Amino acid sequence: MDATAFSPEQAHINSPERTRNAFITVLLVEMWERFGYYGITMLLVLFMVQRLGLGDAQVNLIWGAFSVLVFATPAMGGWIGDKVLGAKRCLVLGAITLGLGYLLLCLYGDRLPALLAALSVIIIGNALFKPNVANLVRRIFEDSQTRFDSAFTLYYMGSNLAAAIGVLLMPWVKDRWSWYAAFGLCCLGPLLSLAYYALMARKLGGMGSSPDNHPLRRGRLALVLLGMIATLCAATCLLHHSELGVDCVYAGGVIVIGIFAHMILRGSRRERAGLVAALILLIEASLFFIFYQQLATSLTLFALRNVDGNQTLFGHHLFTWSPAQYSAANAMWILVLSPLLAWLYRRLGQRDLPVAGKFAIGFAAVAAGFFSFGLSGMVAVNGLVPSWVMLVGYGFYSLGELLVAALGLAMISRYVPARMGGFMIGVFFVAGGVAQYLGAIIANFASLPSQVKDPSLSLPVYTRLFDQLGLLALAGAVTALTLLPLIKRLSLAHAASCAGEAGHADGRTVAAG
Repeated sequence: MDATAFSPEQAHINSPERTRNAFITVLLVEMWERFGYYGITMLLVLFMVQRLGLGDAQVNLIWGAFSVLVFATPAMGGWIGDKVLGAKRCLVLGAITLGLGYLLLCLYGDRLPALLAALSVIIIGNALFKPNVANLVRRIFEDSQTRFDSAFTLYYMGSNLAAAIGVLLMPWVKDRWSWYAAFGLCCLGPLLSLAYYALMARKLGGMGSSPDNHPLRRGRLALVLLGMIATLCAATCLLHHSELGVDCVYAGGVIVIGIFAHMILRGSRRERAGLVAALILLIEASLFFIFYQQLATSLTLFALRNVDGNQTLFGHHLFTWSPAQYSAANAMWILVLSPLLAWLYRRLGQRDLPVAGKFAIGFAAVAAGFFSFGLSGMVAVNGLVPSWVMLVGYGFYSLGELLVAALGLAMISRYVPARMGGFMIGVFFVAGGVAQYLGAIIANFASLPSQVKDPSLSLPVYTRLFDQLGLLALAGAVTALTLLPLIKRLSLAHAASCAGEAGHADGRTVAAG
């Protein structure tokens, strides 16, 4: 028998206790870093509007271009993790780079050119960090694919716990001290992430990508650093000329389709059904990011101009929410719903709904959320809607996010071959970035001239946009339902090919014995 097939070391690595410890390690490394990331990103739109005095349309397009690059560059970061440096080394390099970006915002963010340069550094750091952390989760559970949905839901919950803390804390720090104090506090996120990883890296022994198992090649590291500098220059140029984002959208869409077409045509027959299913579901999941973009753009500006931030109980004032803090409702709802969904997925086991069915329910929930925002004008007083409207709308939206965005990563892990896992997680983010730029353009339908101060004038502009977004989400739900039979057939074919591959592997093992 081949000694490597069932070695004690491999059995130890795949033991439930080792898997659990490794997952907790990755989850906490991600959480510390995301605390800083979400703290920064949820302040930036308001910072550009309130501090730098930029107009809604310019801010939405800058943010859209930033989103495209944040979501597009992880494809390259995932490839570097898979083939060049290793997932764990990219995690460390990405966290260091993100910390530098936050520090630049803290020191020089009051000047637009410096702010755009800092955003470019954040883009590069995220490109290295995000896909490789997600790929580590995939590798931890690759021997138990039935746990993908549950694992990635809990992983998503951890990110949103960090987001809730960052989004609630940073506006409070900004209101009491300054924008720059909040940016400085965000620098702690990557530093704590690096410190925790240094202490717990042994928990991930044997669970990285192939280059992690070999000594670091300095030549490769030098090439990656040169690539980071080139990307910094290109990203800063694109953010300065955000109209070029349209070309990025077209190019990104073509690249994503081209990658899948190449893989489907050149891949083995047993892989094709899974890749076709992944492509269809990727297109569906990308639609979600149009709605996701509204959290930082139209919904944040809606909270600034048309939501009463005063929280009362039986006529007594309790506290006042900052406009940037409302997006924390999204993260808090995810914290409530994630464990329930993860428990449900494990409970159902083989009887669980397919991913395509969850997508359909998710889009219906997103539609309900935006219709809630759209109908808020009916309960407005002098153009201001009560806070509970935001909490209800975010509740529906968050359920949809868990059923679409969170499971998008699980979908990639289930249908895409392991050898290209990090890269294809990056491709998932590319598609999301394309959709986010479209979301920024859609958010501009509600952009207002700076002289408009009356809430009663801005309210109908926002509610009209939210109603239209609700209809778009409803169309997404209908599309997902229509494609459900096709996805089911492809999934069965993929499962059969995987079972056949496992049978051949067992036969080879027996023959070797």
